[in-house]
Amino acid sequence: MSTKKSIKSIAPDVVLIGAGIMSATLGILLKKLNPAFTISIFERLDRVTAESSDAWNNAGTGHSAFCELNYTPQQEDGSVEISKAIKIAESFEVSKEFWSYLVENKIIESPEEFIRHIPHMSFVWGSENVDYLKKRYDALTAHHLFEGMKYSEDKSEIENWVPLIMDGRDPNEAVAATRMELGTDVNFGSLTRTIFDYLETQDGVNLYLNHEVEDFKHAADGSWTISIKDLATRKSQKVRTPFVFIGAGGGSLPLLEKSGIPEGKGFGGFPVSGQWLVCNKPEIIERHQAKVYGKAAVGSPPMSVPHLDTRVIDGKKALLFGPYAGFSTKFLKNGSYLDLPRSIKLNNIKPMLAAGIHNIPLTKYLIDQVRQSPEDRLAALRDYMPGARLEDWVLEKAGQRVQVIKKDKKEGGVLEFGTEMVTAADGSLAALLGASPGASTSVSIMLDLIHRCYPKETQSPEWKQKLKTLIPSFGNSLAKDAKLAAKTRAWTTQVLQLSASRMEEEILA
Repeated sequence: MSTKKSIKSIAPDVVLIGAGIMSATLGILLKKLNPAFTISIFERLDRVTAESSDAWNNAGTGHSAFCELNYTPQQEDGSVEISKAIKIAESFEVSKEFWSYLVENKIIESPEEFIRHIPHMSFVWGSENVDYLKKRYDALTAHHLFEGMKYSEDKSEIENWVPLIMDGRDPNEAVAATRMELGTDVNFGSLTRTIFDYLETQDGVNLYLNHEVEDFKHAADGSWTISIKDLATRKSQKVRTPFVFIGAGGGSLPLLEKSGIPEGKGFGGFPVSGQWLVCNKPEIIERHQAKVYGKAAVGSPPMSVPHLDTRVIDGKKALLFGPYAGFSTKFLKNGSYLDLPRSIKLNNIKPMLAAGIHNIPLTKYLIDQVRQSPEDRLAALRDYMPGARLEDWVLEKAGQRVQVIKKDKKEGGVLEFGTEMVTAADGSLAALLGASPGASTSVSIMLDLIHRCYPKETQSPEWKQKLKTLIPSFGNSLAKDAKLAAKTRAWTTQVLQLSASRMEEEILA
């Protein structure tokens, strides 16, 4: 990666802040839509993908709502709401389309370096949870995006799917599972690095590591002057640009506040840290081949939904359980303990206090998580793997997330567990706040940003045609068009080499 020290272009067409999956995705989309664009990317750390996009800092699940129960809440009348699941499933299909374009055009040489087929499963126990999972299955499989999902309460069948989960389990306990063969494991760190490697070969694109954004000034003509410090030389420079994207993960909120745009007023952030238990026994790792998600504890954030998770990181198979949540006042894994107090302003203190009052169960949950002993963590693992032994697992740090707090007329302030795009009225600046399912839906999120910030261009025949080339389903709804969704999935499965037989060949090899 680039280690440039001096800023070459002081007036790029586009400035991207943060070198993660969001900036990479937006950068390559804009460069494809307008090859003449000059783009400068600024990252305060010494490498790209060092925060949320790093493989060890996120779940690596191609979030498609196949297994994540928090996307399908049960209503008071007992029914299961699936609208969010449909939206997320459709968005992930769009991501796969764009990634397939990158593979077919040799921008990505080997898809297996970043995406692999891994079945997605949900697993529950207890009669009440079994009843919920069956309702969820019935509701989801009525929609074509979830075609092929299997449901079972048969212990022998579930044991065949995931032996580690059934070994040593009470034979009288009611259990149920769903399974989607179409699931994936995604190394977003590898994908991001590949895209940035490509972008750096393009004329007018410059990546600056060890460069921190200090301040913004919005001019009357709509342009931005950005003060940027080179952390190696400690010298600051100013860059002028008509468009800024803040995609700095947990660091986006402080930067949004510095921009001073009215649309950013009232937003706050609640940081949640995470840890994984990582298996250190190859023979155990080889016995599990799925991403298995359960039900989250009451009051817990979505990033804390427990899962026993097969990962392939940099070509090596791994088995993780967690994440275990915690609390830190840092907004980034490599951030400052002053991040949270510094983010509190007069315009957001009321929403933050209101959100805190309304989320006392979350506070209690995080306190309990922080106080956990190794034995407590083992007990949580044994809910999913009854035969687990403490000596077979090591505790590792996961990523740092900042959940969005926003103003609400009724509640005063609410805690959001998704992503939130904030754009200036003139479209000159956009910031992405929040966490899951972020990376998996990055293409849809960035397409939405482009429509907001480049409204005239996206209505032009030229850009419409280019978007159709980049994403063949563009302009149509995969959620509404079953035939198009089936055709799209067949194409992306082939191009990205996501068939089950391919996975079996790799395991045997």
